[in-house]
Parts: sequence; structure tokens; C-alpha cells
Amino acid sequence: MADGLQQVKNWILERHPEREDIAPDLDLIENRLIDSLSFVEFVFLLEQESGRSIRMETLEVDEIRTLAAIGTHFFADTRQEVGQA
Repeated sequence: MADGLQQVKNWILERHPEREDIAPDLDLIENRLIDSLSFVEFVFLLEQESGRSIRMETLEVDEIRTLAAIGTHFFADTRQEVGQA
């Protein structure tokens, strides 16, 4: 797991001490690990850890639905801005 993705996972786990781990395919939104109150802070964390600017108007929810999706969309490619090819 990339360091940035591990930081994202740690951030989520810190907010949910009842969890010991998060499976890569667990739906973070459906399981309320990311909610509307923490969303902006979460996006800011993704920007910091990935080193990319995130355009909110083009961000697709499926890009942040699971740790696997976050890894694919934010830590596995070379795009400079999420939401643009």
C-alpha cells in the first residue's frame, strides 16, 4: 500500500476506533466511514497526500468509494489533476 493511501486509511481509522482495519473493497460511504461532515476534510487530505488538486465539480463519488478506488484514482497514475485525463 502506498504511503499516501496508508495515511488515508489511518485517517479513517482514527475517526472510527471501533474498527481495526478496512478492507480495500469496503464501501466507505455506505458504511458511513466518510460522511458529509468529514467530506471536505477528507478531500483536503487526499489533495495533500496525492499532491494533486481535486476539482470538486468533476470528482466522481466512485473515485472515493473504496480504498482500492482511492488507490487507483489518486495514487496509481500520473495525472496532475483529478477529473482530467
